[in-house]
Amino acid sequence: MARSKFFCLALLATVAITSLTLYAKKHKPATTADQPQRALHALDRLTFGPRPGDVDTVTATGVDKWIDQQLHPESIDNSAMQARLAMYRTLQMSTREMVLEFPPTVLAKAVMDGKLPMPQGVYSRAIYAAAIDRVEAKQENKQNSNGEPASTGNVQMADTTGRQLARREAHGAVDALIVLPPDVRMQRILNLPVAEQHDLLQGIPYPKRQALLVGLTPQQRETVIALNHPEAVAQMELESAKLLRAVYSQRQLEEVLTDFWFNHFNIFVGKGPDRYLVTAYERDVIRPHVLGKFKDLLIATAQSPAMLFYLDNWQSEGPNSDAALGRPIGANAPYRRRPWTYPQQQANAQNTQKKRSGLNENYARELMELQTLGVNGGYTQKDVTEVARVFTGWTLDEPRRGGGFIFRPRLHEPGTKTVLGHQIKEGGESEGIEVLDLLARQPATARFISTELAQRFISDNPPQSLIDAMSKTFLNTDGDLREVLRTMFRSPEFWAPEAYRARVKTPFEFVASSLRATEADVSDPLPLLFVLNKMGEPLYGCQPPTGYSTKSDVWVNSAALLDRMNFGLALATNKLPGTTFDVEQLVSGAAPQTPAADDPYQAQLKLERALLAGNVSKQTHDTIEERIVAPESTAEFQGTMQAPNINVIAGLLLGSPEFQRK
Repeated sequence: MARSKFFCLALLATVAITSLTLYAKKHKPATTADQPQRALHALDRLTFGPRPGDVDTVTATGVDKWIDQQLHPESIDNSAMQARLAMYRTLQMSTREMVLEFPPTVLAKAVMDGKLPMPQGVYSRAIYAAAIDRVEAKQENKQNSNGEPASTGNVQMADTTGRQLARREAHGAVDALIVLPPDVRMQRILNLPVAEQHDLLQGIPYPKRQALLVGLTPQQRETVIALNHPEAVAQMELESAKLLRAVYSQRQLEEVLTDFWFNHFNIFVGKGPDRYLVTAYERDVIRPHVLGKFKDLLIATAQSPAMLFYLDNWQSEGPNSDAALGRPIGANAPYRRRPWTYPQQQANAQNTQKKRSGLNENYARELMELQTLGVNGGYTQKDVTEVARVFTGWTLDEPRRGGGFIFRPRLHEPGTKTVLGHQIKEGGESEGIEVLDLLARQPATARFISTELAQRFISDNPPQSLIDAMSKTFLNTDGDLREVLRTMFRSPEFWAPEAYRARVKTPFEFVASSLRATEADVSDPLPLLFVLNKMGEPLYGCQPPTGYSTKSDVWVNSAALLDRMNFGLALATNKLPGTTFDVEQLVSGAAPQTPAADDPYQAQLKLERALLAGNVSKQTHDTIEERIVAPESTAEFQGTMQAPNINVIAGLLLGSPEFQRK
């Protein structure tokens, strides 16, 4: 059976590989006057995928009117989305609040050493106590590792065995906790010794973990998670919110653009303090500017603590600056050489020779190559160095404690700089603003940004005529991104038959569109985040500044498509923890007059209409129909003969080549 199931999936994967490149050419919209087809095309590009009924709604509203609404997201009621996100408190916290509430190791150690006071709140004290216990355990293990080799191995083996036994006992106690009222359950957890808290929460099965969290307030849930890993709370909530917004937000274009611009100005969440900084980066830097002026977005990213840390500009020091030359600090100077160290270390540093950071060109290079001009934008290595000199002094105030942007004159390189043939007179922080304004107004920047937008919304190789029109709008409107998008959405190239289904979904787009198409209910996004990790697109997890590619050839291969098919089957057969799917509701919504479970052949036709608007090739239809004729090939996903077959059909359609395109 397993072999037969694999053959079915492999066959579909082969169908997908051969069909993906041909599908768009064979399935062109009839005419631009076909309003339902126009509505489907607009939904494919401006959202994370249509939901059942969306095509009818957009058609009734009018495609152009609906697009205009999406271009003004503030006019769209999104209160239901906000209610869904209310459980993630870190989304509204400042970076400093997050750092203090969910302490990194350096902060826990400062409290342990008496350099900072222990917080007074019940939940905060529990989180800090657990964090301090981990620091002490790590120090003890380090000391033991320096002892006698013979005894150390025995002690460590005994400790490991003891921990395993304690953990098994703690897991057994979970059942008793689950049945308690939430407040009583939380109090019992807090009353446990720190070591038992750790054993209780470490590695328990997913269903028990979820049952343990049911009914707890958002703060209580965060506390339970933070007892084991406080630094992961903000990242987990940020990733969960991104997925939920993509699936449920009514302001779909805003979400698509937030994802696009975050990818354009990419930050890797796994780089040190950026785990805490990315929440504010997306919320306060990216999201408010996605439909504004490009220059404002550029300045906001340049002054963002997340970007300053990610590309190391916070450490950049002018070779001829006061700091580099060791000139004495004036009485009123705001400069501190190492703002992340403790006060006594800072005082000692003034009496010793400083280690120079030197000029760092990372940000200057990526600013021109990836964020503005593009790799062929006409700049030279000399320009990179000059821009790097301009941005010396753009740094952070106490970065490891959530501090913000600050300009420090003592780090800034003095003198006039020349960028792209323009003289930048000495002016401290204002030099950077002048360079950003200069870059934002360049024709090369207009072309580069227009090309990237057209690639995201139209095809991997968009028509030059469209790029020219978008670039002209960019330059004429001082980089007004809403107007650039409006030019694209109103262009004949956007609605051309060649653009229809011309893009392959990224893993994130595929997962989000699957959840939207099936109207799945996501109660816990965490298992879905694991799926995205497996598919190669962990949210906020792209390490290089290039961001994730949206080009088809990056994501189209047999292994990747097999992963998508397996996900489609798992979703449709309700094998994804934290997500539920009602196939009967989906099928009856497509055609309520016919019972679905009684006729799987009719169910297939209805599901093709519901999930793919009927745009299914004969090859895909026949391949899936064979699974109805020979149901043993999908027996692993069945509990009975007929009704589960409908779920399997839905899963196979989600894995089809047609669903991979948009």
